[in-house]
Amino acid sequence: MFLRASLKPGASGQPGWRGWRLLVWVAAASLVLIDGRRVKQPRCPAGCTCTKDNALCEDVRSVPHAFPSDVLSLSFVKSGFSEITGGICLFTSIWEGNKQRRGDAFAGLPHLEYLFIENNRIASISPNAFRGLKALIHLSLAYNNLDTLPRDVFKGMDALNKVDLRGNNLICDCKLKWLVEWMHQTNATLDQIHCSGPPNYQGRKINDLLPHSFDCITTEFASYQPLKFESISVEAFTFVNEQYVVFAQPFAGTCSFLEWDHVEMTFRTYDTIESTSTVVCKPMVIDHHLFVIVAQLFGGSHIYKRDSSANKFIKIQDIDILKIRKPNDIETFMINGESFFVIADSSKAGSTTVYKWNGNGFYTHQSLHPWYRDTDVEYLEISNKPHLILSSSSQRPVVYQWNRSQKKFDRRTDIPDMEDVFSVKHFWVKGDLFICLTRFIGDSRVMRWDGAMFREVQTFPSRGSMVFQPVSVSNWQYAILGSDYSLTQVYQWDTKRGQFIPSQELNIQAPRSFSVVSVDDRVFLLASSFKGKSQIFEHHEIDLSD
Repeated sequence: MFLRASLKPGASGQPGWRGWRLLVWVAAASLVLIDGRRVKQPRCPAGCTCTKDNALCEDVRSVPHAFPSDVLSLSFVKSGFSEITGGICLFTSIWEGNKQRRGDAFAGLPHLEYLFIENNRIASISPNAFRGLKALIHLSLAYNNLDTLPRDVFKGMDALNKVDLRGNNLICDCKLKWLVEWMHQTNATLDQIHCSGPPNYQGRKINDLLPHSFDCITTEFASYQPLKFESISVEAFTFVNEQYVVFAQPFAGTCSFLEWDHVEMTFRTYDTIESTSTVVCKPMVIDHHLFVIVAQLFGGSHIYKRDSSANKFIKIQDIDILKIRKPNDIETFMINGESFFVIADSSKAGSTTVYKWNGNGFYTHQSLHPWYRDTDVEYLEISNKPHLILSSSSQRPVVYQWNRSQKKFDRRTDIPDMEDVFSVKHFWVKGDLFICLTRFIGDSRVMRWDGAMFREVQTFPSRGSMVFQPVSVSNWQYAILGSDYSLTQVYQWDTKRGQFIPSQELNIQAPRSFSVVSVDDRVFLLASSFKGKSQIFEHHEIDLSD
């Protein structure tokens, strides 16, 4: 109630002492002390009906700014506002000197036990809207336009034992995962409510969902460290418990080795091997010794060994130039404890050749089909038996199987209807063997081994693709399709569909090779670029429920 005091002047023309006493009494009656501060008691807002401990607001067009602090039950029905924001609406005025301060949405109602915001058009709520309502027992947000709730909006409301969310259009996506987790941890009860989306959850009861029902982790490769050179291939390897990478630079004629700097958290220069028209620098560790097979287009190919005492690479062997004239790819592998490597030769006069380590050097073990201009070789095991797949510009990919008695590879079969395949790379998903087949123009493909042959699973339009490489990072499986004419496409394996789905695009000019290295609990994707700068990306996992 608004009070007025009529004050009569005294002899001096100023209010008399009785008038001053009345004015002070009226002012004191309208103030209370909260934490030593004087707070003006608010009235019941216009459009609301208030009793001693209840307030009902109906058809109000804006959110009232104040309520009596001793209200225990507050209701809004058919109101005109569409959001509840902390620090703006429903605050009590707190005076400090001549300055007014706003608290959180309900900071001035410490005794509130029942809050009903029903049949309104509320579409959003501030994360701090209910902060301070420690005594609240019952909260109803029924029959509004809510499609989500901010994370931890009920935090600190320990007395809460009833929440009503019926009549909203809640989308049960990752933004609402926290609510499902909260429902399984709180003592409060919720009426049965149903999901309005997404399609896979539409119509399901939120009360029946479990936190692990949500797949809220997504990933990305983020640019981390640009490099200053072009390259045609990249390999990651471990030597003496340290992580290294090596790039083959054809124009500079070098194998450039980088090592991880644990202090600066970057890859720094480690060493180089000078060569000519370098196309592949393949590391191979045998009995704690590091060898590097350096494939060159001109001047022959060579094998280097790391001399730890001299702290440099020393050439130990030349590779037969009559067999290897135009090397294009190298694979290393072990069979029954013995170390091998194979070089795919793409010249008309050369021959793809397998080499074996004899304890002192590498010697020719087997020459595979000559005159076919092989562009790629892939080592893999099929049914626990060693195999090679050779890709060629003159025939379909050919599958070779290891003959244990002869200790050589025998031609087994080819992959039908796959002419003009530049390369083949394999990967595993839950025990199933798949291969990625790269075509420069046309459709690159993913195929699955069914026990007898490879069968098509999925096709990908290729426009100038020289690499279609599977990459595994922890539990994530990717396939990266490069292009000389557009952005590089990253695909992620979808276990439910049994196929790859688009994940992201990378801006890499003419990529030729990718490799993954894990160091200091971080994972990096190394990308070689034939016409631009090679790059290093870092793999990130992102929780969409945060």
